[in-house]
Amino acid sequence: MTPDVLTLGETMVLFSPDEPGPTKHQQTFKKSLGGAESNVAIALSRLGNDVGWYSKLGADPHGNYINSFVRGEGVDTATVEFTDDAPTGIMFKERRALGETSVYYYRHGSAASTMSADDLPTDAIADADYLHLTGITPALSDSCREATLAAIERAREAGTTISFDPNIRHKLWESNEEMRRTLLALVEKSDIVLPGIEEGRALFDTDTPEAIANACRDRGAAIAVVKLGAEGALVDDGEATRVPGYEVERVVDPIGAGDGFAAGFLDGRLRGLDAVEATKRANAVGAFATTVTGDVEGLPTERELDVFLGDREALRR
Repeated sequence: MTPDVLTLGETMVLFSPDEPGPTKHQQTFKKSLGGAESNVAIALSRLGNDVGWYSKLGADPHGNYINSFVRGEGVDTATVEFTDDAPTGIMFKERRALGETSVYYYRHGSAASTMSADDLPTDAIADADYLHLTGITPALSDSCREATLAAIERAREAGTTISFDPNIRHKLWESNEEMRRTLLALVEKSDIVLPGIEEGRALFDTDTPEAIANACRDRGAAIAVVKLGAEGALVDDGEATRVPGYEVERVVDPIGAGDGFAAGFLDGRLRGLDAVEATKRANAVGAFATTVTGDVEGLPTERELDVFLGDREALRR
């Protein structure tokens, strides 16, 4: 399969408690999976796109589960590698009664952290229309940082459009200076950049959407889309436009909404939509993702999204 979009990054087994409350008091958990890049891949696949996902997994039950799940969602996992030398990462989600969510990661020395430039699926990168990356992968290890930069260079050589979500995880970085230096270098090499307000503050020392978008475009991005949560997003492709979000009556779990947003935007671009219309689609997918517990459980199908957006033809399908 020639992918419309190729993503690469770590996915872990996710254990979510059956009830809200402190993790130390939980006894039963539901198993699923979570990873920013595979979340995007699954969202794009549900929307009818051909998507590939590359990673390294442990040759263990957790790795087999992740590969089967992602492949079962219609994502091409042919390039995924398995290793006996490192385990698949896991994480635990904590939900409190008042709505806040925390995640505890057990990923140090994981199989994905051993990804290197030599491992990359160069042909798949070259064949894809889009390469989607996040700021999580280069934070995992030195070899992952090199792999991320190499993937970008190979994409640029092949004419593949590069989409980048900074997706900052402060706990993964040794210092803010290292984080900023690395992620700003990736912004400068990307065509589409998808920061949130907190990421704009961390990278550019501003929390003004217009200023964040300008900072991305000043560093070379053709399109900057600043996520504003429930308020929607600001998209700037030479002209800045605020695109309102969609009201969600009850937010169940906000984790994964940003990944859904990225998938919705890329899906819109693959459909030939302009940046503003693609952002409307991104807002809708992001809203869907908040309505269900889990990283991917709330992501919509193509028909569900079309109906939500008022496509009358979709109602007849």
